[in-house]
Amino acid sequence: MKNIHLLLLLCWTSLYMQPAAAQERISASGDIPILAWYGIPAGQTSLARYEELKASGITYQFTNFPDAEAMAKALDIARKAGIKMIVACPELKTDTRNTVRRFMHHPAVAGYFLRDEPGKKDFPDLAEWAKKIQSVDKAHFCYLNLLPTYGAGALGTSTYREYVHTFIKTVPLQLLSFDHYPVVGDSLRWDWYDNLEVFSDEARKAGKPFWAFALTVSHGPYPIPTVAELKLQVFSDLAYGAQGIQYFTYWTPTGTQWDFHHGPITPEGKRSEIYDRIRTMNKEIKSLSGVFLGAKVVSVSHTGDSIPYGTKRLTTLPAPIKTLETKGKGAVVSVLKNGQNTFLVVVNRDFRQPMELTIHCDGGVKKVLKDGSLVPANAYLPTLEVDPGDMAVYQWTTP
Repeated sequence: MKNIHLLLLLCWTSLYMQPAAAQERISASGDIPILAWYGIPAGQTSLARYEELKASGITYQFTNFPDAEAMAKALDIARKAGIKMIVACPELKTDTRNTVRRFMHHPAVAGYFLRDEPGKKDFPDLAEWAKKIQSVDKAHFCYLNLLPTYGAGALGTSTYREYVHTFIKTVPLQLLSFDHYPVVGDSLRWDWYDNLEVFSDEARKAGKPFWAFALTVSHGPYPIPTVAELKLQVFSDLAYGAQGIQYFTYWTPTGTQWDFHHGPITPEGKRSEIYDRIRTMNKEIKSLSGVFLGAKVVSVSHTGDSIPYGTKRLTTLPAPIKTLETKGKGAVVSVLKNGQNTFLVVVNRDFRQPMELTIHCDGGVKKVLKDGSLVPANAYLPTLEVDPGDMAVYQWTTP
């Protein structure tokens, strides 16, 4: 009898100690770049600070440094922490070629900063500066950030599309960037999605990737960002094809006309609650890089009783999706192609209330979880609640 019990125990142990089948996951060629705008100040350059930045999930850093020596010190520290840097110091303008030669082979260099929010009158000089940098270093990008739609008075053009189009034709940059901070008080700017529509379309026509922003520091009419507000901004950017996410700001600025407060790191160098919120956000961005990195936008449309200015209403669905309905303020509905995978991304436009999403689809469609794992969509109820500002993602394979 003892031998039989021992045999049963061994069989039970063997059965339950078998390795579980590996969870299917989306694969990625890399991670979505995540940039800290106004990152670690020059006076705070230390390995501990850069490791803290890295621990938040941020992978790129931009700060204006007072001189090339401070820039060099920060690059050396950033390399040790695994952070990429955008070079920004006065010598890049006053002694361009020599400064580029000094830094171009440093492993922490990602690119070179030109300026922020130029108007049309600035484009010719910026083009010459970019060409001068590129004559020495073609391996790293030149970077600047364009105005949003609500910067109309500074554009120098009659329309926002003309502003973006003229910039792309005039200034030979490898990637494009713009800022737009949509959450004002308890509502969204009326023209935010129009801004995404125009910028995404012009970047796509030019065959260039673009990066977009989420606001991470409160000032003026902009509230302390909640997780839902961060998700709405980031996921809407990605749904429109953004290939990089930027945070304004990481370190809380001082001495400006704005009452900046509650950035991820305070002026005194302490973490605020926003540090933990962006760390949560960045973990999801990284896990979902296989959805968004390198993806091409097939279509973007919207649902709801009313849809945002400048956008298109959802009228057709990709073949594997039989029905899609939302209850609430409505959703961004994006179809992305990434290699042999097609993704349906549905973003709840309401950052205050959850949205009811009903989807019926073919058996081959899978739901993409926030950790990047894949589960048959029919394992879930067809009607699910999407949290405020959050998204649901579905995947299927196409030839």
